[in-house]
Order: sequence, then C-alpha cells, then structure tokens
Amino acid sequence: MPNPKSTAASVAQASQQHHAGLRIIAVYEIIKTVCLVLVAAAAFHFYHEQNFDQLVHWLEHLSLADSDGLRWKLVEMLQEFGPSKFVAVGAVAVAYAVLFAIEGVGLWLGKHWAEWFTVIATGSLIPLELYETLYHFGWLKLATLVGNVAIIIYLVRIARQPRQ
Repeated sequence: MPNPKSTAASVAQASQQHHAGLRIIAVYEIIKTVCLVLVAAAAFHFYHEQNFDQLVHWLEHLSLADSDGLRWKLVEMLQEFGPSKFVAVGAVAVAYAVLFAIEGVGLWLGKHWAEWFTVIATGSLIPLELYETLYHFGWLKLATLVGNVAIIIYLVRIARQPRQ
C-alpha cells in the first residue's frame, strides 16, 4: 500500500518542477513580447517619411568594408518597401506582442487556461515555421521550430495532468 505522505510529497515535487518549467516558458514569452514592442516602436517611427529618409540616407553613407553589397541590397529593399508599409509591420508586431504577453502572464501565474492557450497559439504557427524551415532554411528557424514543438509537447503533458 503506497504511503500517503510519500505520494503527496511526489505530487508536490512534480508540481514544483512543472511550475519552474511554466515560469521558464513565461519568461521566454515575455522576452518575445518586449522584442516585438521594440519592433513595433521602430516600425511606427519609420512610418514617418523624414525618419524613413534619414534611415536610408544613413545606410547609404554607412561604411562597411566587407559588406557593401549587403548594404546596397538593404537600401534597395527598404526603398521598395517604402515607409507606408511600416504601419502594417507595427500593427502585426503589436498584435503578436499582445498574444505573447497574455501567454506569458497566464503561464507565470500558473493558469490552466494559459497552458492550452499557449498550445493552440504556438501550434497554429507550426505549419508556417515548418514551411519556412524547409524552403528557406536557417539555423535560427530550425531552433525556433524545435523549441516551439518542445514547448507544445511539454505544455500538453502538463495541461492533461489532473489538478488539485
């Protein structure tokens, strides 16, 4: 017959480990939130024609000995993109920042709904991440894909456990 004290201790220890795992994922989500807020701020800043022109001018006169080709490709890409599209970039960045903030705060607080919310939100992006990794390979893309799949698997395992 199992000892009720040792069973309770095992459950408490597993709960603490899961709590630490949720906190780590929450911090990751909050870091993504902060990064996206910075991207949104920059995008809204470069929406203004004069700020955009200053960026292009700065890039045109930046001296990069080994990266001249890259610099001109970036200048050309920015000029094709134009300042008006920065609003869309900023809006998308804000939308994702809100999503990641909700996930992060909910996981930090140990909310059961946040576990499933994060599984659904993160899982919905897996097909896009998989496509990007397969057709435009990059090590960062692969690491992001693997990390997000690991987060989904971990959260599903946690979320399916009975609650006290």
